[in-house]
Amino acid sequence: MSERAMPQYTLFHSFAFSLIMYFLVYKPYLMLSQFSREGNKPTLADLEFDFPTDVYPVGRLDADSEGLLLLTNDKQLNHRLLNPKFRHNRTYYVQVEGALTSEACQLLADGVTISVDGKPYHTLAAHAQSIDEPPLPARNPPIRYRANIPTSWLSIALHEGKNRQVRKMTAAVGFPTLRLVRWAIETFTAEGMEPGQVRELSRADVLRGLRL
Repeated sequence: MSERAMPQYTLFHSFAFSLIMYFLVYKPYLMLSQFSREGNKPTLADLEFDFPTDVYPVGRLDADSEGLLLLTNDKQLNHRLLNPKFRHNRTYYVQVEGALTSEACQLLADGVTISVDGKPYHTLAAHAQSIDEPPLPARNPPIRYRANIPTSWLSIALHEGKNRQVRKMTAAVGFPTLRLVRWAIETFTAEGMEPGQVRELSRADVLRGLRL
């Protein structure tokens, strides 16, 4: 954890001061990106960390995806990161079914047509490339191994975040996603983190890491 900056305060209408805080979380596989309960599904409330009650995720990761989530009670930052006008890069490591081709990577980079809210949507230009298997923490449970079907890994960087976008994109070029890990948000990466781990960030960390 980096050195903490001077505390930042926001004055709400109740005239009560609230400490602005930031956290980086490595969300485990099958955990919901929320604190509220849905049946017996694990949530962020199950992490071994005492989050302030007014802290929430900025955006989300699907339950079957893993990797970085940014949590904060900074409403201005939340608005900026969720507003499509202010683009920020998110990099994903994706394991797909099949032997990935350079042609498929180029299609992903140029943009493909997927369905969003039942309507055709052409994704924005991205950076996509085939990579060797990255040194990620083991997934629990692991991907089902099938000897007669190869798998491949790619890195894809987006600055938009439609619902299940990466999975829809790889399926559109003929390579279904088997495992999806959000590895980076701008310059923040999951390097050295384990599923369920939480890092507290200073405001200076956030401004620098998100290039704000």
